[in-house]
Amino acid sequence: MITPSSYAGNANPADWGLPSAAEIAALASAYFPEFAAPVSVPGAGSIAAPSYSPSVLSTKDAEAYKTAAHSAYTVPDSNAAHHGYAVGSRSLESIRGDFPILSEKINGRDLVWLDNAATTQRPRQVIDRLVHYYEHENSNVHRGAHELAARSTDAYEDARKKTAGFLGAPSPDNIVFVRGTTEGINLAAQAYVKQYLKPGDEIILTLLEHHANIVPWQLIAEETGAVLRVAPIDKTGQIILSEYTKLFNSRTRFVSATQVSNALGTVAPVAEMIQIAHAHGVRILIDGAQSVSHMPVNVSALDVDLFVFSGHKIFGPTGIGALYAKTDVLEAARPYHGGGNMIADVTFERTLYQPPPAKFEAGTGNIADAVGLGAALDYVSAIGMENIAAWEHTLVQYGMAELAKVPGLHLVGTALNKASVLSFVLDGHETEDVGKYLNTKGIAVRAGHHCAQPVLRSFGLEGTVRPSLAFYNTPEEIDALVRALFELVRR
Repeated sequence: MITPSSYAGNANPADWGLPSAAEIAALASAYFPEFAAPVSVPGAGSIAAPSYSPSVLSTKDAEAYKTAAHSAYTVPDSNAAHHGYAVGSRSLESIRGDFPILSEKINGRDLVWLDNAATTQRPRQVIDRLVHYYEHENSNVHRGAHELAARSTDAYEDARKKTAGFLGAPSPDNIVFVRGTTEGINLAAQAYVKQYLKPGDEIILTLLEHHANIVPWQLIAEETGAVLRVAPIDKTGQIILSEYTKLFNSRTRFVSATQVSNALGTVAPVAEMIQIAHAHGVRILIDGAQSVSHMPVNVSALDVDLFVFSGHKIFGPTGIGALYAKTDVLEAARPYHGGGNMIADVTFERTLYQPPPAKFEAGTGNIADAVGLGAALDYVSAIGMENIAAWEHTLVQYGMAELAKVPGLHLVGTALNKASVLSFVLDGHETEDVGKYLNTKGIAVRAGHHCAQPVLRSFGLEGTVRPSLAFYNTPEEIDALVRALFELVRR
């Protein structure tokens, strides 16, 4: 079995969360004999050399992805034999059988779910766990002497333990349940970072950020007089580490950056970004919304200060997510919301707060969906995140190559290290119209700005069509997408 040589958090940052070039080539050869091996992964740089810039595709190689000769197209065969796929020890067919919605019909056709960057689908194991909770455990937590309260509390805290284990956190006490990535970033900004800011202080972001990792920092900058600085990207969509390094100075107070771009699929070199920030004495938050479902993450090995993700991006319920933070960060942070559960004692003169994480979980939490998140993490852990990363990377490489054959199609975001996302624009067609046409074929993609307007505008665009992959997707589904696009451009 082929497994990644290293991945985000505990190995050579040359991989930045992906299998090695040799392993990808072996996968490609095994699954698609006709498919050319991908470009080699470059060596890693050192934080001791601020001039370091990540190796990226050459202009010639990038253009090869973006354009295709306008002659002799070979449309993928709808009856092509793609059989025997496995993700780790599980057959892909059995994995797909775990997801009831994948058998849904849309406009009389099999659903092809390629909108995984927006939300993932839920396996039967998560659905059944939620049903079991409501049938056998439903109660409030931490405040009842009866049996159901004990069951509910145990299930809720067990989900916290699973989340800590999944992320490689030192303790469940480092995990705060939140509504999702957006709330986690807002909590970090308001409860922790804002208290340290004064006029002229600086917060570093990157051009890759989702609006949820821009607007919360703008809000506290407006309140405190702080300034936002933005690390640029190159033409392929990769962060330019040498320019990122130059942004640090005596006024830098915090960094917040995504691990994987939701608009481009770029896998950022977060291991080095964290080291650079720490070398300057600066804390850093990593937005893992688009990374945790695609690659292993170990927050302890990364030495990241704060990390956030959403449950619905990793096959769990909506309305639940987690904020990981180091113990000293949580202890220094102020309460974000006030109410029950987060207090130890209350008088009209003063309130004593519970220690973290309870200090940040006021009121009745999203108990059932936290339990559902735990079930989702169990599910992907049983398959193996290394196996998921390897299979998905093969799909991304195959998808890039096949989409490049479509006349007038231009891939947006061609960094060497990518996950899930295959954004493109199509000459002569509005992105929304492409999305609507694909829907008639049962293919679900996102069309628009993806809540990432700054990075798309850096490419001169207001929107893209964004297919995005998960480990339950198949080469046949990519073929269906490409066939539909050929049909559209030939109309």
